[in-house]
Amino acid sequence: MSLVLDASSALSWIFERPDPDEAELAERLLDEITVYPIRVPSLWHLEIANALLIAERRRVASEAQVIDFLARLRPLPIIIHDAEVADRQEAIMALGRRHKLTAYDANYLDLALRTNSILATFDAKLAKAMRQAGGKVYGDPTPD
Repeated sequence: MSLVLDASSALSWIFERPDPDEAELAERLLDEITVYPIRVPSLWHLEIANALLIAERRRVASEAQVIDFLARLRPLPIIIHDAEVADRQEAIMALGRRHKLTAYDANYLDLALRTNSILATFDAKLAKAMRQAGGKVYGDPTPD
């Protein structure tokens, strides 16, 4: 089993989730991240960087907190999937159309489906699309 980790999941480790169940799920994910292969599309790093820059500008996080967070992310066993966007563009757009997702979110969905991975996300719309496409979402109850 492997996980596709979207930016919302990783950012939950620096920006606490207000929902207690989500906060607990984020902690469990952080504990299990070294157990399973973690996959991300190459845009993941830019999404993380953008969210952190915005947090600094809004004074939600300090530069020191951001530097510390990035230092803790760096050694994690994350596999970057550098599939040529041009090669996947039609499939990503089809998923985006079908599930009314942005191309960015459809990229995570595409990666999770292609690699038969569980999707770790706090984005409700993306999680719903993953379920509709027949995939699994991290934290969902496993059927007996």
